[in-house]
Amino acid sequence: MSKRGKKYLEARAKVDRNRRYPLKEAVELLKELSYARFDETVDLAVRLGVDPRKPEEMVRGSVVLPHGTGREVKVLVFAKGEKEKEAREAGADYVGAEELAQKIEKEGWLEFDKVVATPDMMKVVSRLGRILGPRGLMPSSKTGTVTFDVGKVVRELKSGRIEYKVDKYGNVHVPVGKVSFGPDKIHENILAVLDSIVRAKPATSKGTYIRSITVSTTMGPGVKVSPESLREALCL
Repeated sequence: MSKRGKKYLEARAKVDRNRRYPLKEAVELLKELSYARFDETVDLAVRLGVDPRKPEEMVRGSVVLPHGTGREVKVLVFAKGEKEKEAREAGADYVGAEELAQKIEKEGWLEFDKVVATPDMMKVVSRLGRILGPRGLMPSSKTGTVTFDVGKVVRELKSGRIEYKVDKYGNVHVPVGKVSFGPDKIHENILAVLDSIVRAKPATSKGTYIRSITVSTTMGPGVKVSPESLREALCL
């Protein structure tokens, strides 16, 4: 096990590891825990009371963060005709069809962060599954990235829409902004994500749904959040 650096240990000493902080207090603490020379990303980790092995308990969705993610998102759109024009006008970075698929297949080109496709283009896109799938880039109707409303989706992705999906251990990990945003904006972004996750609760999920919440910066230690402190904020 690698040893932690001095700055990390100093930051960790500021956190009561046996306490679950109210969300607002936890977010305010992040600024003190950030010690890197770059603008660190703030990450949210939520452990859910679901069994991801059961299809009916798979939790996934998307949400537009009120204040964005703080990073530029390059969007690729597979579309033709009027939908190609619509995607370009909405700000898509790359738009095309067969030629883009070949570039990905033959050249290993992956200089994009999100992929959107119109339903009629999925025959072309489906053969890229082994390349895009493992990287979480495959368009899906479940996350709204297979759609004819490409303009709306592109604008949302460029303005800070994120997608989430529970992993095999029952956890959801998502970025919710940058330290430079300040506590208020980060707090609002986190509430937007948690509200979406709560709304995505499977009908078959029994017992405690949100089991634990942790916020952290890229380099800093995690801060545990009290799920009970969210009930009033989310009107639960």
